[in-house]
Amino acid sequence: MKIVKEDVVTKALELLDEAGLEGLTMRKLADALKIQAPSLYWHFANKSELLDGMADALLENVGRGVSQDQPWEGRLCQIAGELRQALLSRRDASRVFAGTYPISGNILRVGSLIHDCLLNAGMDERRTSWSVFILSHYVIGFSIEEQALMNVPEELRQGRDNGANDLLARFPSAAISVRGIGPDNADERFAFGLQILIGGWKSLSNSNSDQIKSSSRIR
Repeated sequence: MKIVKEDVVTKALELLDEAGLEGLTMRKLADALKIQAPSLYWHFANKSELLDGMADALLENVGRGVSQDQPWEGRLCQIAGELRQALLSRRDASRVFAGTYPISGNILRVGSLIHDCLLNAGMDERRTSWSVFILSHYVIGFSIEEQALMNVPEELRQGRDNGANDLLARFPSAAISVRGIGPDNADERFAFGLQILIGGWKSLSNSNSDQIKSSSRIR
């Protein structure tokens, strides 16, 4: 049976779940597909190109149901939440995105949705463009840490291992922060971070509006 690019990406995502990012190799993928390496390279020249294809596939359903009737804040929260869930849907999926800037259909589609939300907030094009990446970096970074935290034993996370208790006793403020982070409050922490970002964008928008009004009065 002929293998198409979508088959390669689907199998690569399955292999990602099984072996993680380090365990995903072009040779293992070719073996899993029961094809020779040259056939695989016909679709993706190297692992970097493969990861770009996987990143695009992970975003397939993100933002599809966003209603334009919502305020921009609601749309932005929905997109960010769906992006986070997509990055948590596969082992190491967040790391697939980290440090890469693939140009592909779904990634550009989701980026456009975020861009339009932020333009609706009243910012100029320059700040809007920066903010698209700021939001993306927040979601990717949060998701990487969230997945990593899932694999940390509870006693280690709480500082009850390897003498960490003594260190935390010396730095009680840091101890409060360490013990306040866990998989059980990830949703709440993620929403709080979004609140901070949205509050900042609203403030910038209001500031920009005041500057425009001031400029109009001077004229």
